[in-house]
Order: sequence, then C-alpha cells, then structure tokens
Amino acid sequence: MTLRFAGQGDVPALLAVYQHAIPTSITFEYELPSVEEFARRVDSISRIYPYLAAEEEGAVTGYAYAHRIAERAAYAWGAELSIYLHPSAAGKGLGARMYRALMDLLRLQGVRTVYGLVASPNPASERLHASLGFRVMGVQRNAGYKNGRWIDLLWFEKAIAPCDVPPAPLTPIGMLPGEQVRAILDRP
Repeated sequence: MTLRFAGQGDVPALLAVYQHAIPTSITFEYELPSVEEFARRVDSISRIYPYLAAEEEGAVTGYAYAHRIAERAAYAWGAELSIYLHPSAAGKGLGARMYRALMDLLRLQGVRTVYGLVASPNPASERLHASLGFRVMGVQRNAGYKNGRWIDLLWFEKAIAPCDVPPAPLTPIGMLPGEQVRAILDRP
C-alpha cells in the first residue's frame, strides 16, 4: 500500500471511492459531485493542506484530507480530517495509517488540534477515532437529514501539538521539507 499526495489525475478514482458513501449517511451530500467540482475541491484543499491517496497495485483504494475547521483567522491552527475508503479496503488498518500520516504532516505545518466529524451511528469511524486518541467533545443533534431520518454529528478532537506559545503562520503543505514528508508517507 502506497500513500502519496492526490492530484488532478486522481479525481475520477477518488470519485469512484466517494460514490460508495453517497447512499449512506457517512456524507451529508445527496448526489455525487461532478468531476469538475471535485477537481476544484482537490485543488483548493491541496494548496494548503495534505490531500492523500492510498494506492494498491495501481488502484486508488482510499483518500484522506484535512481542511481548516472554520474560516475566521483565529481558527487557522485547527483542521478537520476526512477519510473515505473503498469498501474492499475497510477494516485493514488503512484508515489509521492515513489519519496518522495526516496528523504528522499537519503537525509539521503548525496545526495544533485536529477534529473529526462523524455522522452517528458509524461504529467503524467511532472506533478509529477512539483508537487514535481522539475524544468526543460534543454531539450536534439532528445536524443533517438524509435517507428519511435526522442524523447527529459526533465531534471528535485531538491535540497534536502544544498550545503553550503563540503560533507561527501555517506552512503550506508544498513548502514542507521533502525528506520529512516522504518519511511520513512511507511509514507503514
């Protein structure tokens, strides 16, 4: 299994993974985005944050990315993590590996706290977050309506760096030292 940064050429494969989540409440989107819209999202996120693809035998089996938790300036040092796996890749440790890589990259960038928003119930995602040291910080009740029911969102959080000194501006992902990035992505 190889972890690497996703690029525009991966968009169709990423969408093929994401389409499995559309009928579920894992995502609150009702319809699969167009290739153009998804390409715009990948490009926008990748300018600052890591957007990872997992590849096995030439096929993308999952992807994970981070983005700013909220837009105001003071939120710059928090990031929300998202992950989507092809059903055939679930339950094999890939989610934990991708989340660990995201957190290590984000720490290098200067992020202090990461968050996971999980539509509940989602036992697999809840276990993943708990196993990586996240704690539930709250429940957003009836946050979305999909598939004929109201869905709660569990908010998970994890500190990945201390908040004991004023932060420097976030380092864009493309400006991190290549050898450190490669070491993170190559770690099993």
